[in-house]
Amino acid sequence: MHIVHFLNHSRKANGHVEVAVDLACEQVRQGHEVTFLAGRGDFDDCLAAHGVRFLRIPDRSGLTRIVRTILDVLLILRRLRPDIVHAHMVVSALAARAARPFSGFALITTVHNSFDRQSALMGVANRVIAVSGAVMREMIGKGIPEAKLRVVRNGTINGSRRPHWPISKMELRRPAIATVAGLHGRKGIDTLIDAFVKVRLTGTDAHLYIVGVGPDRQQLEKQANDSAFAGDIHFMGHLSDPREVLANADIFALASLHEPCGLALIEARQMGCACIASSVGGNPEILDFGNAGRLFTAGDAGDLAETFHSVLSSPDVLLQMRQSAQSGWQNWTVERMARETIAIYEEAILRHAASSPIGVRVS
Repeated sequence: MHIVHFLNHSRKANGHVEVAVDLACEQVRQGHEVTFLAGRGDFDDCLAAHGVRFLRIPDRSGLTRIVRTILDVLLILRRLRPDIVHAHMVVSALAARAARPFSGFALITTVHNSFDRQSALMGVANRVIAVSGAVMREMIGKGIPEAKLRVVRNGTINGSRRPHWPISKMELRRPAIATVAGLHGRKGIDTLIDAFVKVRLTGTDAHLYIVGVGPDRQQLEKQANDSAFAGDIHFMGHLSDPREVLANADIFALASLHEPCGLALIEARQMGCACIASSVGGNPEILDFGNAGRLFTAGDAGDLAETFHSVLSSPDVLLQMRQSAQSGWQNWTVERMARETIAIYEEAILRHAASSPIGVRVS
């Protein structure tokens, strides 16, 4: 099968890009021909090393951006003649849909960011992949027919972007609470800092490590500096492998207000952190609905602080949570994600071939 993954860009520190790169590399390993079609990015060498052909789309801007992108993509896809085009963002989905009548491919989209206002436009595909059951329900509510939707939860373990285990571990002051997230409102870092301050005021000792970058960093640093525990809140910036922090953290906390299927939470399970996450989006599914971690009410710093206290005050609870997190990690591998995705491709090819006057080749 010839597969084209189509993205607006392929820059680091973007979860949907990382998922697509791991998926493309694993699909080559499973015997498929894979092309990665994207704008400027950071994974060219990784893709090439794993047998994925990378084609760069010219950078476009202005009012004619989509039209010019469609023309670029049309020429490329008519030359490649893929069986599947898998689009990962709205612009790429719309451009691929416009090019589809001139070629014989089946179109797949993945809804990575269901919270975006335009996410319903991903429904232009033959099949739409939701990265969690919660995202599937959300997209049904936005008008995408249930018959088009399939769930494939993200996988990040054993991906090709980096080794199975981090090369090194960062020294942290213990007990250590860590998070990995973009520093913007959706990720709830302000709630996390408030909860950390509350639990410290109870006399519980801990340090907070915040890995990530984003537009709210200055505001969040001010919030931390204005607290009584500024010296115990550490902003780590961007790390190419956040698992270097997670490998030595006691607790991983994800305080998101919206979270379709967070890669960092999966990685925290892999590293054996006691996991605490807001009960939104795909978080309950990643934590096996409370069997592999604890859930708290999103935006409720008091609830999160109480959860921190109950875990930090009992070494037995902390140990049990760390063991539970690592149990069942096989469900979150890139291999599983790729296998389930290929099954959806095969279904889409057969259905599209039956309805298309051009026809689709099954190779």
